[in-house]
Order: sequence, then structure tokens, then C-alpha cells
Amino acid sequence: MFDGEYASLQALSAMQEVKVPEPIKVVKLKDGGAIFVMENLEITGRLSGQSGVLGQQLARLHLKNEEIAQVELKQEKYVHKGQQIKAVHNFGFHTTTCCGYIPQDNTWTYTWQEFFSRKIEQQISMLESEYGDREARDLWSQLLPRLSQLFDGLGEIKPALLHGDLWSGNVAEDKNGPVIFDPASFYGHAEYDLSISSLFGGFGQQFFKSYFSVIPKAPGYHERLELYKVFHYLNHWNHFGEAYKESSLGALRAVVKSVSM
Repeated sequence: MFDGEYASLQALSAMQEVKVPEPIKVVKLKDGGAIFVMENLEITGRLSGQSGVLGQQLARLHLKNEEIAQVELKQEKYVHKGQQIKAVHNFGFHTTTCCGYIPQDNTWTYTWQEFFSRKIEQQISMLESEYGDREARDLWSQLLPRLSQLFDGLGEIKPALLHGDLWSGNVAEDKNGPVIFDPASFYGHAEYDLSISSLFGGFGQQFFKSYFSVIPKAPGYHERLELYKVFHYLNHWNHFGEAYKESSLGALRAVVKSVSM
């Protein structure tokens, strides 16, 4: 878990768009367990007056990988602290990360739909193993053949470096502006990062307004947002038990209905 968080913070820091605590070292303890040493930041409070700033910063983060790719096409060098940052052209991450305490399969994949489908499959398989529940599988089986409908007219999805777990408990402010932490990063569809932000609140309208001033909403955004929320509901079901069962199944039913109309 700490190794994945270390790698995530390294990747986010290298982009130089949103402030994160600099990772220092993961230390294995001789009696078991580990500790994660990172930069100490003097947090002044939860995200409030800086929500618009964070919205713009997050959008620029989501655009950065494609900007690097365009620079590479021009055979120019993009240098950060003496190291060249290379563009990523697939979906995934170079190491396992944890969303909560559940390890995420970040194996590199050519298409976003394939990568996201694997994330859902992993969650559903865990539910079947733990609870013997088949309803989530049945709903997903109805949705999967029609999944491409939610991406009609979108064009090619470019991999963007994501925070991966951007809920209000993982953002704050210091004296200089917004700070994000506790990431579960991977390269994915930029809209995915907004799903848990929308699901559990804590992000004001100025955050979303500022984000969309940089990256305008694409056709079908709201329908895809509901699809991406399904992952977080299922993940919460796996973490916290059947209190999240009905919200998970309800979210799946809603997306199935949206592609059946």
C-alpha cells in the first residue's frame, strides 16, 4: 500500500501542477508492518476558498501527459529536475496502488474501456467471494455489451495521470494553496477523477466550474460520471459491508437503464 502511494506521489509531484507532500521513504519495520515518511506540510484547513484554484490545477494535471506527448512528437526535450518525463500512451500504472486498502490491478492496457471493465470485474469478483452475491454480476453482464454506447461521440480518450481517490478527505489547503494526498494513481480517463468528487460532496461548485473552464464537458459526461461512480460504490461495499449493497446495485441499475433507453 505504501509503495503504491509513494509511486503515486512521485508521479503527481513530477507533473508540477498540483501540490502534494513529497515522498521520502518507505521503511519496513523489523517486527512487521511499515512506515511511510513524507514531507511535513502545515495544513491550515480543509479545502474552501481554494476550491476554484484546485479545479484549474486538476484540469491542467489531466492535460499534462498529452502535452508531453505533443512535445515528444516535436522531438523536443521535456526536463524536470534533470530527468526527462516520458509520455504514457496506455492505461494503467507501473505498480499496484490501493484505493482504500484494496490493491488495484494496474496492468497496462491499450484501451480505457478494457481497463475500467477490469476494475469493475475485480470488485464484483471480490463481492461474489465474500458474500456470494450474484446480482451485481447479473447487472454488469447486462451493461457490458452496451458499455461502448456511453462513449459514443467522445473521440479518442487520452491517458491522463489521475489522483485516483479524490474525495474531500484527501484534499486540504496550506498557506500557499491547495494540497492533495493519499492518492491511488494510474493513467486513465480524466473524467474518472471527478466521480468520487461528485459522489461524496465537499467540493464546491467553483471547483467544477473552474475545472470545466479548462476542460469543457464532453458529450455524455453525466452518463459516464454515473458509470464511474459504480466503481466507488462497489469499492465501498467491499470495504464496509452490505450497508453499501443497495446503493451499489441502484447505481448499476441506473446505468443499465441509461443504455437501454
